[in-house]
Amino acid sequence: MEYHTLNSVIFDLDGTLLDSTTVWSDIDRQILQHYGMEAPADLKKQIQKMTIPESSQYFIDRFHLPCTQEAFIALVQSLAEDAYRNTLPLKDGVLPLLDFLDARNIPYCVATATYPTLAEAALKRLHIWERLSFLITEQEVGIGKVQPIIYRQAANRMCCGKRQTVVVEDALHGITSAAKDGFFTVGVYDTAISQAEWEQIQQTATVSVQNLSDLQDAIHSGLIPL
Repeated sequence: MEYHTLNSVIFDLDGTLLDSTTVWSDIDRQILQHYGMEAPADLKKQIQKMTIPESSQYFIDRFHLPCTQEAFIALVQSLAEDAYRNTLPLKDGVLPLLDFLDARNIPYCVATATYPTLAEAALKRLHIWERLSFLITEQEVGIGKVQPIIYRQAANRMCCGKRQTVVVEDALHGITSAAKDGFFTVGVYDTAISQAEWEQIQQTATVSVQNLSDLQDAIHSGLIPL
């Protein structure tokens, strides 16, 4: 049996540290309404695994939008900017968990699909930025979380192997790719997750928690060994 220890942590941002997932579905609706269309029921499922360039091209192709990929990417970023710079809150339990990790000199980073400038703005406003080892994005890596590359690169930058790194995610595809690659994974519940997906997350992740306060409890109880 392989042995895991908690030597470093890779946090997802949206839906894990930041209460932000509804912002993106609202933006999808705003854009399509601007063009006189309604967001189809399957839209979120179709784009949730995509990188920013992939989802932008998907919108343009599926809905025949009269804009370039670059213009669409810039539009989405402008619509999300105010929320990230001014209003989006941390999810419950984030600060006590980070205090716990800091007290034990356990490094942590953020690995996200979000626009890097927006992620940085939110993390600085919420006083998390200076506590991070670094921020790594899908744009930097060049591939989405359907592949474990971003997690591997993040662990390497923290000088830890897969057995010493915990990946904390709310998205099933991220949890699945990290778990298959050998990482200890923690699935975090988010209100945007469907019940069916949450059941799959619970089956896939090493540990699943309702919020990050529960994650600290899991560490104390030994479910995540120090």
